[in-house]
Amino acid sequence: MEIRQLRYFVAVAEEAHFTRAAERMHISQPGISAQIRQLENDLGATLIDRSGRGVALTAVGEVVLAHARSVLASAESLRHAVDEMNGLVRGRLVVGMVTACTVQPLFDALSSFHRAHPGVEISLVEDDSGKLVERVREGGVDLALIGAAHRAPADLDGWQVISEPLVAAVPVGHPLAARDGVTLAELLTCPIICLPEGTGIRATLDQAAAALGLTPTVALEASAPAAVMNLAERGLGVAVLSASMTARQEGLRSVPLTDADVPAVLALVAAPTKSPALRELLLHCRRSFGDAMPDRTAR
Repeated sequence: MEIRQLRYFVAVAEEAHFTRAAERMHISQPGISAQIRQLENDLGATLIDRSGRGVALTAVGEVVLAHARSVLASAESLRHAVDEMNGLVRGRLVVGMVTACTVQPLFDALSSFHRAHPGVEISLVEDDSGKLVERVREGGVDLALIGAAHRAPADLDGWQVISEPLVAAVPVGHPLAARDGVTLAELLTCPIICLPEGTGIRATLDQAAAALGLTPTVALEASAPAAVMNLAERGLGVAVLSASMTARQEGLRSVPLTDADVPAVLALVAAPTKSPALRELLLHCRRSFGDAMPDRTAR
């Protein structure tokens, strides 16, 4: 008894016709008839009543049909399990991260995943958040760490790992340095230094300003937060970044934006269809990010 014979038998039973079953299974009608005869010989019982004009199962055939379907389902499940394991042994993942990324939990997750699954090839790409989101949508990137305004894109699976307010970072001698807070309208009277369009920080600034009917004019742009702060420290303008980015910058003082209600978000995003390797990497990300990465998606 062979798996293919069970497939042929199920096809004949479901089609109630040898010729239609043969067409469905891409085999000749004599061929499928011979295989069913061989199955009957192996089982020692007649499965199909051929005395009438149509195809009808015998009582034994009805019992065998139920078991045949169960065997075929088990075989398919086995093949799926093996394919998943092969995906972890021979898979490939493309992971994207925002330019100048220094998020240690992501690096920790990649490291622990590599130790557990050394056969999976990992490629890293850097880009701005907007481009990374598009590459995830197109299937060129499996998982990406991005910045966003308020929440991760709704059409992707997203896990928020940081949500925090924007701040203005100024040198100690700057007029804003003595303030406990500044409004966006007040901030925008100063030269602004920020990350470029396509980044989560810039999107957050633009959306927060738009909510108040304001339009920011950015005097200087730099692609790395450290460069933005370096320019501000030299008196070229006010840096607008998230609170954690400026927390350890000794030459600058962070001043809260009192009416910027749109949070800056850092999130992991992935397309809804996930390979076995990606599902395993996400488990390592959850362990690495801990409570900052809940099981449910951030929307």
